[in-house]
Amino acid sequence: MSHEQNTHGIPKFGKLLIVLFLAVVFCGALTWIMGTYFPDFPKI
Repeated sequence: MSHEQNTHGIPKFGKLLIVLFLAVVFCGALTWIMGTYFPDFPKI
């Protein structure tokens, strides 16, 4: 029974990991864009 729970939990964890990775990449890209096109962005 625990084996079935483990196999069912892996896809959910994989999707969560992908979503978190995409969120980190998106935030990093947004920070880079703001820093490139708006040099005084952190000072505002």
